Amino acid sequence: MAKNKQKGYFDGEAPERVALVKLMMDKNEGAALASLEELWRLTETAGGEVAARVIQNKDKPDPATYIGSGKVKELAELCKTAEITLVVFDCELSPSQIKNLEDGLGDDVRVIDRSMLILDIFALHATTGEGKLQVELAQLKYTVPRLVGRGTEMSRQGGSGSIAARGPGETKLETDRRYIKRRIATLESQIAEMDKNRRTQRAQRDKSGMKKITIAGYTNAGKSTLLNYLTDAGILAQDKLFATLDPTTRRLRLDSGKTVLLTDTVGFIRNLPHHFIKAFQSTLDEVKYADIIIMLMDASDSECMNQAAVTRELLEKLGAAEKPVLYVFNKCDVAEKSEEGFDVPAIEGASLDDVFCISAKTGKGVSALLARLDQLSQ
Repeated sequence: MAKNKQKGYFDGEAPERVALVKLMMDKNEGAALASLEELWRLTETAGGEVAARVIQNKDKPDPATYIGSGKVKELAELCKTAEITLVVFDCELSPSQIKNLEDGLGDDVRVIDRSMLILDIFALHATTGEGKLQVELAQLKYTVPRLVGRGTEMSRQGGSGSIAARGPGETKLETDRRYIKRRIATLESQIAEMDKNRRTQRAQRDKSGMKKITIAGYTNAGKSTLLNYLTDAGILAQDKLFATLDPTTRRLRLDSGKTVLLTDTVGFIRNLPHHFIKAFQSTLDEVKYADIIIMLMDASDSECMNQAAVTRELLEKLGAAEKPVLYVFNKCDVAEKSEEGFDVPAIEGASLDDVFCISAKTGKGVSALLARLDQLSQ
């Protein structure tokens, strides 16, 4: 496994050793393993080194510790033996569950849940002023209640490079509740002002008469790569989850001579934290106000269709379900080299004219996609 060291992130220290924990209640081992695999990738993106995976079979979560006291004892011994300092649960934990788990695992082990890990990655990848404000707001709203009861031992969270100890504001959590409330109010006010500016920009785009096309899809499906291929946007495109947080809009001139606006958006993921959606509402609205949506899917991922279902569900939540959608399977060049090859699956309710198989990296199949965009933009 690659050990993700980034300059200024771990400050020369070794990656944090992590245990992943999954509670399997429906006996669906395949789904549980797929979810754990995604959690593994999220952990690596945050800079952690996965040292162990734990699956607990249980009919329902334990109210106190989620996995039960017996399993907590086993996990504590595993953490001690494998020198694990962070345990990530593939679920959403309550504040009391986090406290009870940390008490049971010992002073040297921290506990976070899936949503906290995702928010930590956002803190790592936020680059613009707006993105940083949105991340801070989401972190504060989500993590504040989950830090209650830890007392003053915030030093247990490690240095600024530790997973789930990143992002502005977190060093104040245990000292000043009133500060946090004021900070949240300030952030909401600043983001509202930025949203006002964004609405002004949208109004100006509407006056231009140019069609607005948004690329939406699961994280790491290749949205930034496609935008770069089509427009030479020059934005960051990495094989990492949530490499892009801030929307980027570029002009695209089609073969007919018509110019459209093409926007890359933040990636979706299953069980996206509610506070993320609230904090990033202004940027996610790029999807809602689009004239056409390109729903990008990673054809090389075995979870492709499940990820497409997550994307469709989030499009509905954002009020974009009725928009014209082009279903685009990306990375087909990689998928075709696998043993199974790649057969484009049928998309319920979609015309064959609106389903494409491309490679945003090589440009294969992109001309057909552009031709269809040209038709829809007239």
